[in-house]
Formats: sequence, C-alpha cells, structure tokens
Amino acid sequence: MVFACLLAAVGLPAAAAAGERMWVGFQDDPSFRWRDDRAHMLDRARDHNASVLRTTVYWSRIAPTRPSSPANPFDPTYRFDDLDEFVRGAWGRGMAVMLTIWGTPGWANGGRGQNYAPGNPGDLTAFARALASRYSGRNAGLPFVQFYTVWNESNLEQFLAPTFDSRGRPLAPYTYARIYRAAHAGIKAGNPKALVGIGETSPRGRDRPTPAPGRLQNSMSPGRFAQALSTVRPRLQFDAWSHHPYSNLGLGPVQRVRFPNVSLTQLPQFERKLDEWFGRRNIPMWITEYGFETKPGEPKGVTPAQQAAYMRQTFAIAEDDPRVQMLIWFIFRDDPTSTWQSGLLLHSDKEKPASNIFAPLARIVDARNPIVSAKAGQFPSVRVPVFELAFRNGLAAPVFTTTRVYNGTRLVGVSQPTGSIAIDGWVSLLVPVKTRKGVTYTVTFDMADQHGTRVFRIATIVTR
Repeated sequence: MVFACLLAAVGLPAAAAAGERMWVGFQDDPSFRWRDDRAHMLDRARDHNASVLRTTVYWSRIAPTRPSSPANPFDPTYRFDDLDEFVRGAWGRGMAVMLTIWGTPGWANGGRGQNYAPGNPGDLTAFARALASRYSGRNAGLPFVQFYTVWNESNLEQFLAPTFDSRGRPLAPYTYARIYRAAHAGIKAGNPKALVGIGETSPRGRDRPTPAPGRLQNSMSPGRFAQALSTVRPRLQFDAWSHHPYSNLGLGPVQRVRFPNVSLTQLPQFERKLDEWFGRRNIPMWITEYGFETKPGEPKGVTPAQQAAYMRQTFAIAEDDPRVQMLIWFIFRDDPTSTWQSGLLLHSDKEKPASNIFAPLARIVDARNPIVSAKAGQFPSVRVPVFELAFRNGLAAPVFTTTRVYNGTRLVGVSQPTGSIAIDGWVSLLVPVKTRKGVTYTVTFDMADQHGTRVFRIATIVTR
C-alpha cells in the first residue's frame, strides 16, 4: 500500500518500472521565449511532465555584429538576454535544455544569408565555445545545459545552401561537416560534459537538383546525407544522431516512405545504416522534432482526435526502440505567426485532446527517473537530476534525502543520506541495500533543500 502510494506520488505505474526511458518535451520558441505569457507557458510545459525543452540559438541574432572577444561568453556584443531567461526558466521548473545552433550572421559570411556557412569556421567555433561556456554551470545564475545540436535540417537548402554544386553533385554534407566540426570543437571546449547531436535531418529529400528552381527547394534524403557525411575524415565525433521523422501532412506515424527517406517506423533501418556507415555500434537516436498538424488551423492536417491517437502510437513506437533517447514535440501551442499548427493547445490556450494524452505518457518514460545497471554484491550509487534545487541553491548545495528500496512491493532498505549538487544539476546518492544477482530494485528518493523545496524521483536498479 505504501509503495503504491509512493508510485502514485510521482505518477509512475509499477508496470512501467522496467520500461525504457526518454527525455520528452517540446520546442516552441514563441510560447517559451517571446510571448508575454512565456512564464505561464513554461509552467504548463512542466505540468505536462516535460523533462526537456529545445530551442534554437540564432547565432545571427545573438551576435549581430562581430564581437571583439568572440570566445568570451560575456563579450558586450552578445545578446543572450532572452536565452538566459529561457534556460533559467526551464531549470527552475525541473526541465533539461537542448540548444540548436543555427543562422550565420552577415558579418561572418559576407551577407549571403543565414543559411550559408561562415567563411571562417573559426568564427563558429568561438561562438559555440562562448555559448557552452556560458551554460557550463560555472557561472553564478546561469544553469548547465546538457544537450546541443548543430544547425537545423541541413539536408534542406532553406537551412543550408547550396545543396549541390554547379554539376549537380552533393555539396551540403561536406559543408555541414565543416560547420559541425567547428561547432563541436567549441561546445566541447566550453563544456566537456555537454552531449552533442549531429544531423538534425529532415525526413525527406530529392537527392538531385530541383527541376523547378524558385518553387521547389533543393534537398537530400537523410540517408544519402548521412552516408556522405560518414565519408569525411577524420571521422566526426558525436553523441547521437538527431532526426525529424515527420509523416506527410494528414498521415499518421506508421506511414512508410522509400528509403533513404526516413519516417518514424523506419528509424531502426536508418539506425543500422548509421552504424554501418560510421563504423560504430548502437548509435543513439534523438527525435528532436515531431508532431501532427491539426484542422482547422491546417486544413490538410488531421483531426484533433486523430492527433491524440497518433500521439499514443508515436510514444509506443519510440519506446519500443531502445536507441531512441529523446522525443521532442513541435510545437506546444498553435501560434498565428506560424504556418505550423501541431500544438497541444490552440492559440486561445484551449486544450486539444492530445494535451491530456501527452502528460501521462511522458510521465511513464521520464528520463529523470533512471534505469541503472549495477553489479551484484554492491551498495550502488545512483545519480538523479535535481535541476529545480540546483537553480535555487547552486553548486555543491546539500540535498537532504529519504531513500527507500523495494524488492517488488517489499521494503528492504531505508536511509537518509545527504547529497551534494554537482555542476550539471544532478546528485549522487548511495542506495542502502547490498544488491543480489538477478534482482530488480525500485528506489524512491524524497529530496529537499534547506528551504523545504522538494523533488521526488524513482530509480530502477537492474543487477547483473
């Protein structure tokens, strides 16, 4: 009875304890960064059990003129104000952050446009280093950012141009390789603990120059783009492949397309090919954009009821793929300034049916409640995120905890350890039980800071 109540407190069904975990959340720059009600919208994202929020870092807006000290995160040229507010707002509500760098400033590429690469990759390296340093956890009042990706849908010419050279040969993958390598070097220099995803690929592309310039953009399929990228030497270093496996407008998540285009159900095939091309095993997958536009905002979209049903299918498909570590829904609320109407809320804030589906599904797979593998015969240590406590108290602040360990529904250990907040907003806590081989334990952490702010997490320990 007590154990069931504890599970209910965090909203995690006992049957889900051995399931997969994913970082699940939203991208919605207008709602979370620019609208007057952005703080309220962050509250609503938290209440939907979002564990991560993604946003675009517009290099051209943050650095409209060339900085005098570009690797310095506090160079006076930089305009980080709204991004600072967003990162603080997410962390203060217990959500991790993903930052996607995009958009070359005119001073860095001769005014060719945001979708053209910088003339000197070193300019991007310096900016990425400043960005990652600013959110490295080393600066008071500026939280740690855990996830980064580089550029957006670079297999489409609207985001990275040109796609092909004058003879129709692919050019974008090799341009992207230079961009990615430059940004990756800067991010890792600014924050070695950050995780960096590569690709950010759109689901479809033509793989040949368009016959209708001005009406159809040039594009490459994600498979051909990734295969070309894998030939670059030295090999590019990355922590995950990032992909946007959208279905065609009006269709559901089980739509299949001709590979090397990649829809949601074709991720396993794409993942196997990525392993083959890059010479690695089990490359993780981040779904950093996904969603279904709804009628009447999008006349060719799906009905709100279909969106809700497709959301259930989406979570099931993603959860069934052990490589999928992240699922970000685009967007949270429909906005009149956008042609994209896939939010869980109407512009009026009225909820669509999918709004009531997202929260319980996100709670079940919440990556903040980790699954940990441990050797038998040990007292394992478990790391859990306490972003909201880190935001209020800072690095190395104490976290007071009551830890309970269950074998099934039987309580087998209790302790009250005090942990210390690490630079990334996580805390390590010793589990008060000596593990036995083949036993799966459920551990609850009831945590509080010195002001009484509380965080509750559940971990699953699988012994071997």
